[in-house]
Amino acid sequence: MKLLQLIKSDYKKYKKYGGHFFVILFFTQGFWATFQYRIAHFIYHTVKWRLFRIPLLFLVLIWQKIIELTTGISISASVKIGHSFYIGHFGGIIINANAVIGDNCNISQGVTIGVSGLNENRGVPVLGNDVYIGANSVVAGKINIGNNVLIGACSLVKNSFEDNVVVLGVPAIIISNKGSKDYI
Repeated sequence: MKLLQLIKSDYKKYKKYGGHFFVILFFTQGFWATFQYRIAHFIYHTVKWRLFRIPLLFLVLIWQKIIELTTGISISASVKIGHSFYIGHFGGIIINANAVIGDNCNISQGVTIGVSGLNENRGVPVLGNDVYIGANSVVAGKINIGNNVLIGACSLVKNSFEDNVVVLGVPAIIISNKGSKDYI
């Protein structure tokens, strides 16, 4: 998808959960962070001419830090995030620069998607489509999370999980095969 299509898909997702243009644009910190990420990601991956790339990346980095300090949401320009991304509440969200997040995913406050593991198991998660991550959860390590997965609040996910499951706990285990359908 192109930049404007991605921003529009994110906006539609925020609109689905309530609010109108004015509220989403001026009072929704998750949308601010998502919008800033989309612009930064576009510049990071498409601007190749060094004369423009370096100053633009510098400006985007300053903008990212302002958003990060204002909202408590840290999303690097190099993260790969699919369309219709939604951050439910601001604060305490950290996404590793090498993480991959699929389409139509929801993330709640206090979520960390980060690096973990030792030797060949060291790495960052790859999340499928339609994944819901509950508040204060940690998803870490070289793992794959399937499509339609719901990660319950306060969970530590350090293992890979297949499609259509609900996981919960420390460490997270499968508690249901219902998936994330009613949460996305």
